[in-house]
Formats: sequence, C-alpha cells, structure tokens
Amino acid sequence: MRFLANENFPFPSLMLLREAGLEIISISESFPGISDPEVIEKALHFKAIILTFDKDYGELIFKYQRQTPPSVVFFRFKGGHPKSAGQFLLALIESKEFLLENNFTVIEKESIRQRKY
Repeated sequence: MRFLANENFPFPSLMLLREAGLEIISISESFPGISDPEVIEKALHFKAIILTFDKDYGELIFKYQRQTPPSVVFFRFKGGHPKSAGQFLLALIESKEFLLENNFTVIEKESIRQRKY
C-alpha cells in the first residue's frame, strides 16, 4: 500500500507513518504547489492513496467526475496533536475493519464513512 500525502497533511504524521514502514510520497517535499487535479494525476501515476484534509477531492471525484485516484482518505478533524492523523491511520490499517482501496474514506472525530467508486 502506497500513500500520497497532500500538502496539508501534517509532517509529524508523515514521519510517523514512514517510521512504521509505510511508503509515503509527500507533495510538500516532491511537488510543492501543484493543483488538486495534478495531485490526482500523481496518485494515479504512483498508484497511491491520497491522504488529505482538503474536502475538494470529494467534489472533484463525485460532482465533477474527474479521474478517480486509487483511493482518498479525507480527515475531517485535526486531532489533538500533529501526529494524530498518522496514529489514527495506523490504527485503521491494523484493525482491518475498513478496506482503503477503491474507496473515498472520510474520517471524522466519532465515525468513519466510506463511499466506494
């Protein structure tokens, strides 16, 4: 499983995920300033799941029917610490309750929703 961290994804969470052995490509490090449609193109190219706090991806995919990346994990809450998103993602992966591939996953403070595409 490969991930593409959007520019708004916290660096401490990015480092936590890398330390856990996950392959993470960072937009901030490798492609700073690219547009959301370009992020989707990168996700397709790298076959990577987008990690983001940006709600625009749902609109691009479902409303405007742009190309769909392998998956999107959209965090709707910031958590209490910059590592919170990484910790939550690791727990989600370890739980095996949710399949991330081919889904738009919305992580809220009290719930997780998925929409398959």
